[in-house]
Formats: sequence, structure tokens, C-alpha cells
Amino acid sequence: MNSRPDSLGMQEATLDLPDQIERSVVEARQLNGLPNASAIDQVVVLGMGGSGIAGDIVEAIAGPQLAIPVVVRKGYECPRFVGPRTLVMVASFSGETEETLQAVSMAHDRGAEIYAVTCGGTLARLTGEWSAILHHVDSTIPMPRCAVGAMSIPLLVALQLIGLINGMDEQIDEAVATLRRRCVSIREGADISDMIATKLGSGIPLIYGGGKLGEVAAARFKNQINENAKLPAFFNSLPEMCHNEMAGWGAVTNLKELNIVPIHLRHSYEHQRLEPRFDFNETLLGKGGANVIVVQAQGEAPLAQLFDLILIGDQTSLELAALHGQDPGPIDVLTELKHQLGQ
Repeated sequence: MNSRPDSLGMQEATLDLPDQIERSVVEARQLNGLPNASAIDQVVVLGMGGSGIAGDIVEAIAGPQLAIPVVVRKGYECPRFVGPRTLVMVASFSGETEETLQAVSMAHDRGAEIYAVTCGGTLARLTGEWSAILHHVDSTIPMPRCAVGAMSIPLLVALQLIGLINGMDEQIDEAVATLRRRCVSIREGADISDMIATKLGSGIPLIYGGGKLGEVAAARFKNQINENAKLPAFFNSLPEMCHNEMAGWGAVTNLKELNIVPIHLRHSYEHQRLEPRFDFNETLLGKGGANVIVVQAQGEAPLAQLFDLILIGDQTSLELAALHGQDPGPIDVLTELKHQLGQ
């Protein structure tokens, strides 16, 4: 690990995830001014990129418990239904995300309850002006994508404090324990992520997950490969891909020519009808010459299994970056885009 290019300390930031989650829980429990559950008719989570995944995690983990809708929006638009009985949770690490700032400003104008998670910037200033609720994130975290725990856990804790969900304390404790075990295996060089990176090599990852939990893990896996390893990667989810994308593999006789390496992310909370779909997809891809990499989440509760898959994907992306001689920290193309948009 020490000989790899890593100018921003992405490896240690990745392995800090269990501690990051523990710190975030302590800080989030000190929040005051949260609304009562009886005053909320829907929850909207706003955010983009490495911050926006916090909304996806909320939808995957809290969604099944919530008796009210939870909507994740990534973009400039604020849903038309947002009003005084809407809790709008805003995730922006920098506090300067253009799309998120526009959407949350619209939500505020419509009288929504605002809860922001950020390091500072314009978002922190606006929440101060609005007398909204603000959770400060550690600004020493090198990149938003390294702050997945710091951005998502405060949202889940807030929903529990409000009384919209329960059982988060136990799920968070178990997730931390699961992640600590995963970190030990990574530090000892005995983790599955090294094997996955080796099998991927110069191939293009195609990552499949089942249900909402698997979909979030697959999307995160793909995004981390894009940003850390600077490589193309793609994802989809079951059962949706069984109604469209799967047909695209029917006539492919040599997947190796396409340089595609499929990955199945599996967890214990898949609908029972997904297993035969995964099996069929594995057989179909096998006929095209592909050996599907199967990853099984560790842990017991949904949060532990989701974060375990997230950490496996994060570490795999760092292994791929090292394999291709890439510094995982800087994202020059995205920085250039922001500079051009700023002009």
C-alpha cells in the first residue's frame, strides 16, 4: 500500500469508515430543533455524486420502515409537492454543489423543513440565514466520496430521533463491527477486493445488484471505479435488467472481445425470486465466455451488509487505481468541468 500513488490519503480515509460512522453518530445525536414525526408527510433527500449517495442509502435502509414516502432527487429541480409538511434533507460535502443549492433554495421558498449535512460553504451560510438545522461534517476528509458514512449516518440518526424509523442504533453498531472486520482483512492483504481487482485487470466492470440495497451498492461500486481508478464501469439492478438489458446478452458469443467483466453483488435481503434470476444471468453470461465474479455481503442487518459491499467496492477501486498507476485522489476531468461551468 505504501508504494502506491495516493496524494490525498484516500487509502487511510477509506479504512477510517467504521470510525467515521461512530463519530458521526455521536455528533448527530446532539442535534436540536428537529420536527415531530406528526408534522412530516414526506421526506425528500437532495444531493449529487459522492454526497448524493447518502439519499440512496436512506431510501434503501429507512424506506422499508417509513410509513411516508421518501424521494431522492439528484439535479436542479425540487419536487412540486414539497411544502411546509416536507422534511428536506440536503447532503453536500462542500456546501457548494450547484444543483443541490438551487433545489434546496426552492424547497425553502416553499416552506419546507430543511436539514443540511455539509462541511460549510454556501449551504451552511444559507441554513444559518434560514434558521434551519445544520450538521457539520469533518472538512479534513479528503474527498466527498470518502465521506459516505459522515454524510449518510446523520440522516438515518435524524429520522430515528424524529420518530419516523427505529432500530438504527443496533444496525449502526453491527455495521461498525462488520466494517472493522473487513478493514482488518484489507490491512492484512487477505480481502476479496484484491482478488476482484486482479480478475478485472483491464476489463470493463459490469456490476449487478439485487433490489434497492443491491442497486445502491452496485451504483457506488461503479462510481468509485470511475473516480478512483479513472476507468469506465457500468451497473444495473435486478429484477429490472431482466426485462431489458439481459436480452442484450442473448446473441453475444464472446464477451471477452467486449472486455466486459460481470460482477454480482449479493445480500441476504433480496426478494426470494431474485436468486433464480441471478442464476439465469450467470449462466447466460457464461455462455458468452464470461466468468461472473460473485460477492456475498457480510454482516447481519441491512445497514451492515450495504456498507460491507460499499467498502469492498471502495477498496477494489483503490486496488484498480494502483494496478493502473492512477492516483485515486484528484479528479481532473470533473474539476475542469466545474471550472468551465463557473466561467
